[in-house]
Amino acid sequence: MGEPIREINWMVKNKVIDSLVEQDSSLTIIPLDSGLEAEVTKICTAETSFVLKVWNRDSKPDVERQYKLLDALYSRGLSVSMPFGWGLDKNKNQVLLTSFDGSPINKVNQSKLTKLAKILTNIHRFPLEDVDSLILQKHDFVSYFYPRIEEHQDIKNLLIRLTESANLKQACLIHGDFNLGNILEAEGKYTIIDWTNGQLGDPRYDIAWSIVLIKIYVGERYGSVYLSAYLSQNQYTIEELELFEAVACLRWLLLNRIVGLPKSSNTITRVKNILKSNLHLNGNLL
Repeated sequence: MGEPIREINWMVKNKVIDSLVEQDSSLTIIPLDSGLEAEVTKICTAETSFVLKVWNRDSKPDVERQYKLLDALYSRGLSVSMPFGWGLDKNKNQVLLTSFDGSPINKVNQSKLTKLAKILTNIHRFPLEDVDSLILQKHDFVSYFYPRIEEHQDIKNLLIRLTESANLKQACLIHGDFNLGNILEAEGKYTIIDWTNGQLGDPRYDIAWSIVLIKIYVGERYGSVYLSAYLSQNQYTIEELELFEAVACLRWLLLNRIVGLPKSSNTITRVKNILKSNLHLNGNLL
């Protein structure tokens, strides 16, 4: 990877990056699990570690806005990584350097799920007056979270009916993809990463997407525990969250059709159980 820090044209940086530039040739570089849109590496010095995320040219997130959002949230005590700078690499790919905060959660229990529900609640209650209005954007819900939905009329027709019934309220900070892969754990501390989808949105969708992913990838029992923990801290009804779980499940179904989402031997069985148990859904969607 050459000299990963020195080769970057930093648009914003602090003195930590200047120190890393001086050590560039002696840094240890460790590849981490990466997604389709970005390559993630761990940058290690003798004292500490950092994470360098490099988005590919096909992905066009607003990394400057993401940096500013992280900076605002971190400075106000939310459980996010500390950002050190953002810029462009030699191939004009956008990059972001943050603190290294542990590994994704791979096991859950009731205590852990209760803590995660509390963290998400704190995100939704974050005072918006503490953040520049240009940083927190509001998007059209369907077009943002449901790409290429025009090609899937069965999902679109049901989604439109559900969102009309849901009375969407895009007035809170949401993460947009709160799942176990985006929650790091280290010595009992949890850190929420990947704020690409951070925006003004409806907290009921945010929690519903999180619940649906736990039900699909961890199990129905844990999903129910997580739902109960969230409900104990918020004034929502089971009925309205069931509606939003249907909305969130439609997103999983759409993305699975488009890109083929990760699956284990029992993933489809769990999805079928959600479709069967949710009064707003039906098995024909799978």
